[in-house]
Parts: sequence; structure tokens; C-alpha cells
Amino acid sequence: MSTAKKFAGQTAVYGLSTIAGRVLGFFLTPVYTRAYSTGNYGILTTMFGWVSILNAVMSFGMETTYFRYLNKYPEKKKRVYNNSFIAVFVVSLIFLLLTLPFLGFITGFIKVGDSTSRADFLTFIKIFIAILVIDAWCTVPFARLRADGRPGRYGMIKFLNVIIFICFNLIFIYVVPFWINHHLAGAGWISGWYVKGWVGYVFVSNLIASVFSLAMLLPEFLKLGLEFDKKMFAEMFGYSWPVLIANLSFLVNENLDKILLGKLLPQNISVSEVGIYAACAKISLFLSIFVQAFRLGAEPFFFSHAKNKNAGQTYARIMDYFVITVCVIFVALIANIEVLKYFIRGHNPEQTALYWTGLKVVPPLVFGYVSLGIYMNLSVWYKLSDQTKYGLYVSGVGAVLTIVLNVIFIPKYSYIASAWISFAAYTTMMVLSYLWGQKNYPIPYNIKKNLAYIVASIILVYLSFTIFKRNIFVGNALLLAFAGTAIYLERKSLTAILKK
Repeated sequence: MSTAKKFAGQTAVYGLSTIAGRVLGFFLTPVYTRAYSTGNYGILTTMFGWVSILNAVMSFGMETTYFRYLNKYPEKKKRVYNNSFIAVFVVSLIFLLLTLPFLGFITGFIKVGDSTSRADFLTFIKIFIAILVIDAWCTVPFARLRADGRPGRYGMIKFLNVIIFICFNLIFIYVVPFWINHHLAGAGWISGWYVKGWVGYVFVSNLIASVFSLAMLLPEFLKLGLEFDKKMFAEMFGYSWPVLIANLSFLVNENLDKILLGKLLPQNISVSEVGIYAACAKISLFLSIFVQAFRLGAEPFFFSHAKNKNAGQTYARIMDYFVITVCVIFVALIANIEVLKYFIRGHNPEQTALYWTGLKVVPPLVFGYVSLGIYMNLSVWYKLSDQTKYGLYVSGVGAVLTIVLNVIFIPKYSYIASAWISFAAYTTMMVLSYLWGQKNYPIPYNIKKNLAYIVASIILVYLSFTIFKRNIFVGNALLLAFAGTAIYLERKSLTAILKK
């Protein structure tokens, strides 16, 4: 099987499971916006934002480190696996020691808004501590499935995790109230503990799904042994901590703006503004899904082909196809924003109109994901050359921009500032990674062609969203023209791929 074919096959399997799961998750957005006020949706966003950041700490960069050391020590796969899991397990124990004695302080620090009690936030935090530990323990076993070339099992577990999460959400939001209202068997007992409209049921559903994943990965846990290689562990630690900081910086870029909105805006509007921003940001999820699916397939592929003579040309060719694809998705999302906005509707026309006031954040957020995806492509150079410190530098610059600029501009411009700062941070990271990469680990990217597609997509999005005021017919005409031009210009490469 050719390298391109293998890469496409693995990415397709990861992509299908990721896309199916994330798209199904996306359909919870209208469920949440109709079931909860903008304020409660802001609480959801705030809590998941904190968890996303802490997930990076808990996994300790061991996913990437695991792939790298499998490539470096193919004859010591068992030890690499054991060392990776032991590192994550120890970090999770330290995390518990640092959080459980200080739950009161943590609750006071994280709590936003004035509509939800401190006791509820304390419950949310306890649930999420359990989720964080369980998900951390699953990180390395999931990485093993990818390294062993078992995307089918990986995808099945991830997909079922989402299905369980969705089902329990629907049970708590719709089925249980129906059961109580119609006085069905056990309704009296259920009404004794059920709290209508309690946003915590979303977090309980997440915990149930995480426990399911842990149970499904039991065969991978049983493959763990007591072998521990101190020397290798020290090497892995040296490799992983810059990856950890880089991952943490990325998640700061992704989530801290929503957390800062809750802290820097007046308490009477903060959670509502967070809710509006987060709901409209969901439209950019479709491009985020593609970027995530690409990363899942690309990372093990890039490592496994690093020693090939023509690896650089392969990476450059993958970049070409990636840039074209994300640019087409970028244009497509903005062209159809007048349809996609109906996924974000409140429980009454006033709430719906309030959510839709945030649609102007979508173009900069989506282009931010374009830049992020390209950055993920470019980041192969420092991972393959064991120069992960550069990942730290690049992501650190992005994180500093995110923090400083949000602190400066949120009080005056609210979530509009956050959207454009996200765009600026990811674009800066993309440019820095390219410049440092070409200096330290040159890859022959077709920079002029890639820039041409990026600039063209930005112009078309500006025309569609601003000049033609989101007219769906004009937007899709521009999309068809862009996609058709790309197919014509790339016809030779596409013909060659199709023949293979």
C-alpha cells in the first residue's frame, strides 16, 4: 500500500469516528440553548473550558511522547507503554493531592455569575475531578490503539462514548421530566431527587461516558506490566514536558478567552456573554472536527515515515491537500451561516435573537482554525527532530497574546475582542512555526500556492459575509467558483490519486 493511500485510509477511519462523534455532539447545542438560558450555557462553557486546560496537564504530553519513543525504541515497546502510563498515573495522584484538600478555595475561584449557588459549583468541581482522572488514565491506552494500527476499535470506543453522553443528556433533559409529568412507574422516587433545569446533569452524563471508556479499554490496561526503565523515563520526561507546555498553551488559546470573559465582564452579564460567544463558536466546530481528525491520523503517520528518503516531499504534498480542503470548508461554512445559525436557538424568540447577535464572531474563529490546522501540519518538524522546545516557544507566544490582549480588550469589546484575538494568536503561531521550521528542519512546502488559496478564501469570505450580507445564494456561488477553480488547478494531482 502506498504511503499516501495508507495515510488517507487511517485518517478516513479516525475522521469518520471523530466527525460522527463531534457532529452528534454538535446537535446537543440546540438542545442546550433551548433547555438553558444564555447564563447557564455560559456555566457549561466555563466548566468545560477549565477541564480542557487541565486535561493537557493530566495527560502530561505522553501521547506524543509515546509515539516518538515507539519510533525511537521499536524493540522496547512494552517499556515505552509502561513508562508512559506510569507518568500519567503519578501526575493524576499528585493532582488529587493538590485539589481535594482545597475544594472550597477552588470553588470560589472558578465560580462565575450570580445565578448559581456555591454548593452547585462545588458539586460540579467534584464531578469534573473524577472525569479528569479517568480521562487521563485512558490517554495512553488510546494512544496504543492508534500506534498498533487499530483505528476501528479506537473509533468505536470514542463513538460509543459520545452516544452514551448524548443519550444521558436527553434522558435528564427530556425523558425524566416526561416520566414525572405523566406519573409513570417510579415517578415519585425520581421527583424526590430530580432538579428540573439543573445544568449539572450535563456533567453527570460526561462522567458516565468516561467510566464507559475506562471499562472498554480494560484489555489495554491488562497489557501493562511492572517493568520500569528509569533511564528511558528520564529521556521521555525531557521530551514530554515541552510538549505538555505546548499543549497547555494551545488549550489556553482555545479556552481561556471564555474563562476571562466570565471574570472580566460585570457579573450581571458575564455568563450570558460567555453563553452567546460559546454558542456561536459552535458553528466553527465543523472545521475544528476536520483539523482534529487530521491530527489523529497524521501524528502516527508522520513519525512512522520520518526515516523515508522522500519524507519531506510527502509532508509537503499532504500540506497542499490540507490547505485546499480547510480553505474550501472555511468558505462553505460562512456561505451557509444563515442555515447553520438555526442550530443555535433559545426557548423563545427573544433568547434566539440574543444568541444570534454573536454570529459576527464566526469568520475570525473559523479562520483561526485554518491557521491552527496549518500549524499542526508544520509542527511535525520539531517533533521529528526532538526539538520540542520550539513547540513550547510557539505555543507560549500564542498563549501570551491570548492572555494579554484579552485582558486589555475584553472590558471594552467583550467577546468580539476574543474572536479576533483567537484569529491573531493562531495566525502568529502558524507563521512562527513555518519560519523556525524552515531554518531548523527544512521541508519543501509550496508556500506560494498555499498562500494563494488562503488569501483567496479570506477575500471570498469577506465578500460573502460583509459585502453581500450573508446571502446564501451568492455565498454558495462563490463557494462553487472557488472549489471548481481548485479542482481545475489540481486536476493532474487529483487524476493521479484517483488512478491509484
